[in-house]
Amino acid sequence: MTVRIPLRAVAVALGMCLCLGLAACPAPSEPPVSQDPAEEAPTEDAASPASPAEDENAHTQEDRETRDAAPSVTGELRVEGSRLVGEDGRPVQLRGVSTHGLAWYPDYVNETLFKELRSDWGASVVRLAMYTEESGGYCTDGDQGRLEDLVAAGVEAVAEADLYAIVDWHALSEGDPNAHLDEAKDFFGRMAERLGDRPNVIYEICNEPNGDTSWDDVRRYANEVIPVIREHAPGAVVIVGTPTWSQEVDKAAAEPLAFDNVMYALHFYAAAHQQDLRDRLQTVVEAGLPVFVSEFGVCDASGSGAVDLASADAWVDLMDSLDVSFVCWNLSNKDESSALFKAGCAKTSGFEREDLSAEGQWLWEVLHGERE
Repeated sequence: MTVRIPLRAVAVALGMCLCLGLAACPAPSEPPVSQDPAEEAPTEDAASPASPAEDENAHTQEDRETRDAAPSVTGELRVEGSRLVGEDGRPVQLRGVSTHGLAWYPDYVNETLFKELRSDWGASVVRLAMYTEESGGYCTDGDQGRLEDLVAAGVEAVAEADLYAIVDWHALSEGDPNAHLDEAKDFFGRMAERLGDRPNVIYEICNEPNGDTSWDDVRRYANEVIPVIREHAPGAVVIVGTPTWSQEVDKAAAEPLAFDNVMYALHFYAAAHQQDLRDRLQTVVEAGLPVFVSEFGVCDASGSGAVDLASADAWVDLMDSLDVSFVCWNLSNKDESSALFKAGCAKTSGFEREDLSAEGQWLWEVLHGERE
């Protein structure tokens, strides 16, 4: 039996439909997106949904609707086999959204929004994305104290909304996360000490290793960072990125880390990453690897361009069949296809359905079971 937010027919009123824009704190001109370049992506045509084998991973829609996935219900999560489970050992599938860079869109970190994501959308997790190298990044010219406070405030607001929070060290431009190993250890040490007693916190220690970064490089990094987290949060789930913009989960499956409660990130953008990557996900999960899709979009790998909803639907069908948790990129009004809200929307809470982008409309339907 899988845990998922019960479906809701519609929001309490259209005025509670979520659409977010940011007027008070605009992003710098063209901040980087959090995905791999389009030229790295497979280009095959959109395929029909994968057909996973009917094994113990397969569950019916009715099974998934039997219980809420929320800290107040499922408590502190852990990993058993390929699955994320609640305190009682029953499988949990988290479904939710990621912020854009916290330094650029801090107004999206608010309790009202997160409560709407919970009550109106049916989300169960929010990922707090803190860039490392880019303008305003933690390891460049960002105010580290302010960013840490913003992450902590985000976790608090997420907890008040009865959601799970992912603290995301959004490594991207540096390629190899070892480039900022010392800063990562300092950050996660302080944050785990600050948040260690919170059962709703998940740590994501390297967003998208890329370039020439190998799985051995990522393993070396993870073996340094995870013990720092474990010192203060011994039971917390940790998500580890994989090479090639978190696509090479097969490398992790061949040589997994030795820690308990670790999951491996797979990221996809539906217009670019299609059946080949879906097959890879299915293969490793059915072989026992715990995978968390901690970032995806319905568009091209650049974060913009045309959307492919047929491919996105195929991805959701597969993730649901495998109990794989997923987080959609991103909560912003940036003028790109992967933003959940239209560029002209300047609100931070209390939004209407027509304010949603094509991706936002699609995600609303997914979380409400309207794309069955």
